[in-house]
Amino acid sequence: MADSIDESKNVTVTEEDLENKSKGELIKLAGQLRDRRNELNQMASERASDRDDLNAKTREKVDEAQEHREKRDELNEQVQEHKDKRNELNAEANELFDKVDNVKNDLELDEGKSVDELKDEIEDLEFKQQTEVLSSEDEKELIEKIEDKREKLQQKQEKLDQSGDLEGLKEEAEEVRSEASKHHQKVTELADEAQKHHNQMIEAYREADEIRDEADEKHEEFVEAQEAADQHHEDFVRVQKRLRELDKKEEKEERSQREEKQEAAREEAEEIYQKFKEGETLDTEDLMKLQKAGKL
Repeated sequence: MADSIDESKNVTVTEEDLENKSKGELIKLAGQLRDRRNELNQMASERASDRDDLNAKTREKVDEAQEHREKRDELNEQVQEHKDKRNELNAEANELFDKVDNVKNDLELDEGKSVDELKDEIEDLEFKQQTEVLSSEDEKELIEKIEDKREKLQQKQEKLDQSGDLEGLKEEAEEVRSEASKHHQKVTELADEAQKHHNQMIEAYREADEIRDEADEKHEEFVEAQEAADQHHEDFVRVQKRLRELDKKEEKEERSQREEKQEAAREEAEEIYQKFKEGETLDTEDLMKLQKAGKL
């Protein structure tokens, strides 16, 4: 809220004042106008200084906001770079994992029983063959089962031998995925930091707006005080002009009075001179009047 001036301290001048107030009253009025004008000019100067200080602070806050904006944009560029790299590595990792799956499918490594399971089953069957009394037919059937298991075990082992690079492929895929995760972590960290600068930018702009509003109010106060000071100056000039008019009028009246006195003195001196010419006796005062008038 603007801090208005105390109008009760203002000095006003009407045309009636100029016409009717005495010279002494007008001199006093001019002094009051001058003092109030100077007071208002000082007030306007202080308010202008406060306004300029606030405008400077506004610019500082705007500059601060711009710095946060530039830092935010810089970080967002880095975020995008790490996103692109992350996506690129994830795509590469996906391709490698697809290759792993394709190799496993081609070798059918996920089908059937594992090597260890087959070994256990063969061992159980051989133990049964060695410890149990079986008929010829049952023993023949048992031997066929053992041979079948051994054949499957051999096929499984041959496939595993063919997949010698599978583990290396899986390791490479996992390394690439791990590298992608590092870029993702970097994306998260940089994005958080960019958000902080964005929030600080918004706050700096908000503070700049508040200070700018204060500066605008202070400017209104300055204008109010300056306009009041200017009005007092104009009125001061009006009173001074009226005083000069009165001075000229007094000078004119005094000159007129002097001329009237001089004319009366000349006329009186002429009358005395005529008496002197006619032989009348003059006293000292009459002689001095003649001398003053240049008749002697």
